[in-house]
Amino acid sequence: MLGLLAATDARWADAASADLDAVLRDHAHCEMKAATHALSLAVRHAGDVALVRKLVAIAQEELAHFDRVLAILAERDVVLGSPPVDEYAADLRARVSGLPRAIDGRLVPPLVDRLLACALIEARSCERFKLLSERLGDRHELFAFYTELFAAEAGHYRELRDLAVAAGGEALVEARLSQIAAVEAEIVAERAARPDRASIHG
Repeated sequence: MLGLLAATDARWADAASADLDAVLRDHAHCEMKAATHALSLAVRHAGDVALVRKLVAIAQEELAHFDRVLAILAERDVVLGSPPVDEYAADLRARVSGLPRAIDGRLVPPLVDRLLACALIEARSCERFKLLSERLGDRHELFAFYTELFAAEAGHYRELRDLAVAAGGEALVEARLSQIAAVEAEIVAERAARPDRASIHG
């Protein structure tokens, strides 16, 4: 799905559906972090107006999702709390920074790596929202919400990948995406051995 090379272990859906309050808290923080990261990239590349506008649009949608999750938390009388460290995202970005800087003699722009890492994070969220909605079933109060978010995350993946193509070209992005997806799959496999935390990237 969307460039992912490894499927989420079914045990993740068990942990997530068993503690939806924890998932919702983590989900809210993930949306805020995604918005913040998009804006951070926009600031770093302020000279590219087209890129900035697209990143700002993504950030706005992420913030809108954050607000919607906050509303659900309020309805459930759940306190958001402090943001946990997203070990999955941090590990992915760290390992991507250690990849060879060139492919077939062509330098990979840092922006391409950042955009593709973000794209795969969105793809993983997309996959897990789909798993969660299927596990909850269409009679559950959160089924429609997570079905809608599944589609939105897929859209973010495509937008971020397209921005990477604009920055580095189709051939370079395809080759780099394969490398980063392999790294992401390794991280998911490692974390599958301890699916004990009800979180989006647990």
